[in-house]
Amino acid sequence: MDEGLGNRIFEFVINVIKYCSTLNYSVENKTIVNQIIRSATSIGANYEEAQGGSSKADFRNKIRIALKEARETNYWLRIFKAIGTENDSLDGLIDESEQLKKILGKISSSSR
Repeated sequence: MDEGLGNRIFEFVINVIKYCSTLNYSVENKTIVNQIIRSATSIGANYEEAQGGSSKADFRNKIRIALKEARETNYWLRIFKAIGTENDSLDGLIDESEQLKKILGKISSSSR
């Protein structure tokens, strides 16, 4: 598929991890950080797996999972914003997660 999108997802995941590393330790942050890192890294892993899909159905399934994980990541980022756990990069991460959701959604719907 699109190597540019793969790189974009990779950069997004790295930026999410970097953002999480700047947060103060608290029980709440630890729980959300664990969730967001799992969902964000899963976007990239499933997108990469889709590229090597053994069939069109396998490709579609992996893209759908990547989309689901992008939605979850966006949710956790919005939680951070709502509870006031911000820094300069949070709005950019939320925007990028919205963009990735749209792109993956378009790929998912056009691969049917």
